[in-house]
Amino acid sequence: MEIKFVTTTCPYCGSGCSFNLVVKDGKIIDTQPCQRGPVNEGKLCPKGVFGFEFINSPDRLTTPLVRKNGELVPASWDEALAVIAENFAKYQPDEFAVISSARCCNEDNYAMQKFARIVLKTANIDHCARLCHAPTVAGLAKVFGSGASTNSFDDLAIADLVFIIGSNNFEAHPLAARRIMQAKEKGAHIIVCDPRRTPTAKQAELHIQHRPGTDIQLLNCLMKNIIENDWIDHEFVENRTLGYDDLKACVAQDKYSIENTAKICGIPEESIKQALQWLHECQHKTAFVHCLGITQHTVGVDNVRSIAFIQTLLGNIGKPGCGVNALRGQNNVQGSCDMGALPNVYAGYFSVMNPDLAKKVADYWGVESVPQGQIGLHIPEMLDTLYEHPDKVKCMYLMGENPVISDPNSKMVEQAMENCEFLVVQDIFETETSRYADVVLPGSCYAEEDGTQTNAERRVQRFRKAQDAPGESKLDWQIMKMIAEKMGYGQYFQWETSEDVFNEMRGITPQYAGITYAKLEGDGIQWPCPTEDHPGTAILHINEFAGMPEGKAALEAVEHREPAEVVDEEYPIWLTTGATIWHWPSGSMTRRCEQLDKDAPTAWLEINVKDAEKYGVKDGEVVVLYSRRGEVEVAARVIPDIKEGVFFMPFHFTEARANLVTNTAYDPVSKTPEFKVCAVNIRKKEA
Repeated sequence: MEIKFVTTTCPYCGSGCSFNLVVKDGKIIDTQPCQRGPVNEGKLCPKGVFGFEFINSPDRLTTPLVRKNGELVPASWDEALAVIAENFAKYQPDEFAVISSARCCNEDNYAMQKFARIVLKTANIDHCARLCHAPTVAGLAKVFGSGASTNSFDDLAIADLVFIIGSNNFEAHPLAARRIMQAKEKGAHIIVCDPRRTPTAKQAELHIQHRPGTDIQLLNCLMKNIIENDWIDHEFVENRTLGYDDLKACVAQDKYSIENTAKICGIPEESIKQALQWLHECQHKTAFVHCLGITQHTVGVDNVRSIAFIQTLLGNIGKPGCGVNALRGQNNVQGSCDMGALPNVYAGYFSVMNPDLAKKVADYWGVESVPQGQIGLHIPEMLDTLYEHPDKVKCMYLMGENPVISDPNSKMVEQAMENCEFLVVQDIFETETSRYADVVLPGSCYAEEDGTQTNAERRVQRFRKAQDAPGESKLDWQIMKMIAEKMGYGQYFQWETSEDVFNEMRGITPQYAGITYAKLEGDGIQWPCPTEDHPGTAILHINEFAGMPEGKAALEAVEHREPAEVVDEEYPIWLTTGATIWHWPSGSMTRRCEQLDKDAPTAWLEINVKDAEKYGVKDGEVVVLYSRRGEVEVAARVIPDIKEGVFFMPFHFTEARANLVTNTAYDPVSKTPEFKVCAVNIRKKEA
């Protein structure tokens, strides 16, 4: 009997915890803490402890599947590759849609965007950051010139005030939340803004239980009073910002008064005053933390910008214990963006609209040209086009994503998949989306590959292979290489190892230029790391906002706007959705982990006690939740911890899909759907 321990990085949330995979006779049997892990220091959440069980699930894909006579049947790699090559050759670049995955490592995402741009010659490449933190990337880039978190998790532990808005980090990012608890133990104030009294809110001194979709109203009110009380950092604002007068004029309006804001947000005036007092007292040691609760809105980009504006006014940028800290929803959202798996940028955030940068990428890859001069389709646009105009987008290549479960308005997504003329799905399990595929390709999971991922604090860390992938499964980048070779593009994909892919990537990605696999044998490296002798960068924007005009942050007037859909007599309740501590987006991995599925076997609908009384609904009773788009049966959970007039439902469960009722309206800049607020109603289930 041989037992070994392989140190790797957790494949779930964006915290980037380290642990050891316990391997017996070539198979993973358990996890054990890694005491030197820089993020978690030997501690693990339930997914870290039990989330390995999917790896050797009997449901794993082990061979390619090809559709014949309406059925997906096992096929050889040669046959599957031939079918793909033949069909890919039929389509024009604009007829492709390519979806990469934040579940996958940096190497796979770099390979995917390169494959899309060289082999398929399409600009239509995107990944699931579109569904979560694309507003963070776009919003922070607009203000600071970089779309990444400004500080480290370590800074949360030394803050005097942690202001949390739109983040239930005690469930979604428990080990990042541990840093916040360390700050609390040292006397820091904790403010949580959330319509639910979540486990995170229960740890706060001040819980601001505002209505969904009123974030900008609240943040503008805070800025109005910071300015009127002359609490701004004048030196910082004068020397390091542009646009202050426009912002000041906007928030000076009477509609952003404390009194009016309390009415619009549905909160006590005293809560706003208390938040203001602590923002003043803890100036220069305040950290803002946010997640999907403010990004998944039609105003998601402006929500993020408003947070950045507050921190800029207070001078809380470029300093320890401060900053704008975005907790990424999935393990490699940050890295997938860095790799250029986006329609508007190549790797390293080189704009596709800049012909000089496009030429630089083409020259580096050794090709005549790459798609440039137009931004490709974002995921919501891909699905909308497949649904409404299937003559325009005809072919989709999808890696590691399950849009039938994860995207809003599931019935529409199902029809879009049905309309897709040729669909290739690359995954580790058959999914609700792969049912529509013409070819299904078996990929590998994090425990079966060497690679890297980048967490929410820009820390690049290693995956390490602990066991072989099952059956004929292959690494995802190897699959793309095989397809490229079959289609006559093999000369551009001459990689033999994951490290080869990484080294090619860092040669064109300035933020990663100095990072090597050898340097990553320690505790990871936070980008930017421009040279191999550079230690990495823990805090951004210390001296300037690189890439911004005059190196200064861009302040601007941003007005509060209503959600795309508002409540009315027919649909009088707001619905918001989110994650639980036990599961992870579409549940394809965690629901195959026995203990996690036992802890949370199905969905529920949180209903305030007073709303339950109005509807005559009892705790545990199954109701029908419905919107203008669809309906779903779900058990009621009657509690006092959710705001009256608001429902909450987790989104992990195929048998009770929250996204059957959610809205496809999206932010005009980031194209991120408005998952966090739509108008719904309930009725009793018929006997």
